[in-house]
Amino acid sequence: MALTQRLEFRQSQSLVMTPQLMQAIKLLQLSNLDLSAFVEEELERNPLLERAADGPEPPVAGEPAMERPDYGDSDGSGSYGDDGDASDMAAGPGGEAGFEPGFEPGQEEWLNRDLGSRAEIEQTLDTRLDNVFSEEPAEAAARAAQDAPPSVYTEWGGGASSDDEYNLEAFVAAELTLADHLAEQLAVAFSAPAQRMIGQYLIDLVDDAGYLPADLGQAAERLGASQQAVDEVVAVLQKFDPPGVCARNLSECLAIQLRELDRYDPAMQALVEHLDLLAKRDIAGLRKLCGVDDEDITDMIAEIRRLDPKPGLKFGTARTQTMVPDVYVRPGPDGGWHVELNSDTLPRVLVNQTYYAELSKTIRKDGDKSYFTDCLQNATWLVRALDQRARTILKVATEIVRQQDGFFTYGVAHLRPLNLKAVADAIQMHESTVSRVTANKYMATNRGSFELKYFFTASIASADGGEAHSAEAVRHHIKQLIDGEAPSAILSDDTIVERLRASGIDIARRTVAKYREAMRIPSSVQRRRDKQSMLGNALSAPASSSDRSRDTASV
Repeated sequence: MALTQRLEFRQSQSLVMTPQLMQAIKLLQLSNLDLSAFVEEELERNPLLERAADGPEPPVAGEPAMERPDYGDSDGSGSYGDDGDASDMAAGPGGEAGFEPGFEPGQEEWLNRDLGSRAEIEQTLDTRLDNVFSEEPAEAAARAAQDAPPSVYTEWGGGASSDDEYNLEAFVAAELTLADHLAEQLAVAFSAPAQRMIGQYLIDLVDDAGYLPADLGQAAERLGASQQAVDEVVAVLQKFDPPGVCARNLSECLAIQLRELDRYDPAMQALVEHLDLLAKRDIAGLRKLCGVDDEDITDMIAEIRRLDPKPGLKFGTARTQTMVPDVYVRPGPDGGWHVELNSDTLPRVLVNQTYYAELSKTIRKDGDKSYFTDCLQNATWLVRALDQRARTILKVATEIVRQQDGFFTYGVAHLRPLNLKAVADAIQMHESTVSRVTANKYMATNRGSFELKYFFTASIASADGGEAHSAEAVRHHIKQLIDGEAPSAILSDDTIVERLRASGIDIARRTVAKYREAMRIPSSVQRRRDKQSMLGNALSAPASSSDRSRDTASV
């Protein structure tokens, strides 16, 4: 077979991943916080992109209305909000644009007088205009308002204010952090500069719970101090408030608090040093190590439980970002469910077509024209991508609500099995698109706030051949069985399997164990120990009170 060269024309279709398409896919899976950060970067980078206003202010009675120029796209695509934030002054009552009430005719004649060209004005004033009008009128007015003294007493910060923008939170004291609280005590506890330096370094190592790292060997090496000097400072820090702070482990933290209460005797020391046995509920082993009877070991365990294992959490820490839902689901008037987007999480951006039109008339360089053309295309694409993202989220959330109507009406026990393919086929989208939409998105419902992925659960076959059960509903059923068990009849995993099959749920024992561990529910042996211990404490409390009453009667 001879090898020859030839030229062929072939026509085919293929999907090309353009940078805009890749960026749109990326926007789809961003959370509301990441999306806001991305839009802020684009606003700084693109001069044709601007933030839309939340809405026009209502006109005041007796004042002319304000006109707002349209900065939206020519094709109508845009964000959720108004069409701009700039405004022009409309004509006043007298017909003169921008004139305030009480305008005098004499002033109008002075303003309408022709002052001549710039050169004539400078010759008349005998100086350059830059020296006379060094600032813009708006800047000069703002500077004068800033430098002016307060006109009323309330502006000095005293008395009550009737201003609508009065913010009471501005007067709230800053939250005291653990590091600041320890630093205040450090200044009093040490007078030597070297000890203060070591103490401040150790305070910086304390975590939010109030613990120091277990290994402080590197601290002495970095500070150039001896290990003995570091240990001496640590011993003083452990006496600071709150009790138990600056400990290196849980046993040391509890021991510090017990010393503060004058309850650190040899029996309690043995208990604190063997907390692993306490976690395993090995009461017999602890009683043997401590050398006490059942009543004493019960009192000692109760005293340990009253201590604070994380004393540092009493103080302020870094603020935790609250989860902001992307979708709201509310009961509708017709008995259905109303699904709407959270407008607070949707960035409002617009394309400034007016600015681009003005620049197109003055730009002469090809490089500048190309730059602003790219900016216009990127800005237009971003507005459309944000609009498409919002529509896609709403479409997916609406389908989820339709599929899981039983959950919103009756609760988690009626959660149906659902996968990405079912939703994708219903809304005619690809599964990957649905997966990106449900990532890092939250839905606020009448039963709480849930991530969109929460509603996608695996299916558990029915024992009688009926409709399959949702894995989340099965987990809820398992938790209900365990919560309702009696201390004398703890349910094993095999017993739970039998009861679930009696309810029509076909499930294996290992699946029950996996769901139980995922919900952090201990085994049947551990639950039996815990409930019997709690029952023993409850029975011993009335007995001790009756003993005290008998002692009082004998006295």
